[in-house]
Amino acid sequence: MTEKKALTIRHIADAAGVSPATVSLVLNGKGEISGTTRARVLEAVASLNYVPRVAKSRSEASETLRFLKIAKHGHTVNRDHSHFISDYIDGMSLEATRRGYTLEVVSHEGQSINAIAESLAGAPVRGVIALGTELSESDVRIIQGLGIPTVFIDTFYDVVEANFVNMNNEDAVYKVLARFKSQGFERIGFVASHVDTTNFRLRQEAFFKNMSRLGLKVTESDVISVESTYDGAHSDALSLLRAAGKDLAECYFCTNDIIAHGFIKALKELAVAIPDDVSIIGFDNLPLSSTMEPSLTTIDVSKRKIGNLAVTVLDDLINASEIQPPVKILVGAELIARSSDEGKGRQKRRKFSGNRDENRQLPVD
Repeated sequence: MTEKKALTIRHIADAAGVSPATVSLVLNGKGEISGTTRARVLEAVASLNYVPRVAKSRSEASETLRFLKIAKHGHTVNRDHSHFISDYIDGMSLEATRRGYTLEVVSHEGQSINAIAESLAGAPVRGVIALGTELSESDVRIIQGLGIPTVFIDTFYDVVEANFVNMNNEDAVYKVLARFKSQGFERIGFVASHVDTTNFRLRQEAFFKNMSRLGLKVTESDVISVESTYDGAHSDALSLLRAAGKDLAECYFCTNDIIAHGFIKALKELAVAIPDDVSIIGFDNLPLSSTMEPSLTTIDVSKRKIGNLAVTVLDDLINASEIQPPVKILVGAELIARSSDEGKGRQKRRKFSGNRDENRQLPVD
């Protein structure tokens, strides 16, 4: 039997379509590498389960941290979102290297949580960082129950005895709604998603809580739920808006940028102009947000900071002399203003000058 050769940087370079030198720069956090190229390299690293071999004074196996890129159903952990995952990996990689660890990235797509847990049992790693985007509370408990120092990112549970580093969804959604209110909007819609992820649920809860906090009334018909992929969001939004045959809200907060992209496409197909007729704000600040037409006002949370903090917390757990209480960290958000939203007064002036009806009715097939 032919012995399987170990993966090298050249294998990663071939898979990503870049030079070995570029792969080396990405893995070491050096050089001026574009976000797109960096994402391609890190995607290749994850898909090939490549583990960098770095000479250390301590045992390599005993100083390895494993990042679990888990896609249970793939509705949110997929190629559309590979950029935010690569940002997490960037933050983890830089901090792991600084602290003397090797970071390995292992992809689990469509596997059961029990199979993922079995792969960790007896693994030669000091600690684990798990991408919790598509994990349920019971999934978190299963991984936590393995007894390996573990930090979960991109998810958050108040009452689970585990370590979390996530974005502050309530703070972020407040910034969105406060901006809409400052622009003079009162009728604010929300494009939610029925895909089961913790951050989607937290954003929906934050929408209702902050609408009340800001003294704004929620119109039930202005809250819709769509699938979380681009095509799914577009198709669902188009069907819901056509079936409703109603006038639109003045503005909408969308659960994330991919959903916003699909929602905007549906609105355009119904001859609704953005932001002339309706203002839109998304969440995640993905690269497409600045290049789509119109460019998308959105929420940015530093994924690199979350990755950095995850390694910091994990290192503390590994080196603690006694059992530590759970650490739960929320990272704040920044609103990135672009072209997809504008004030109510300006929106009205556009409508009147263009002979648009102020209470626009959607066409029905």
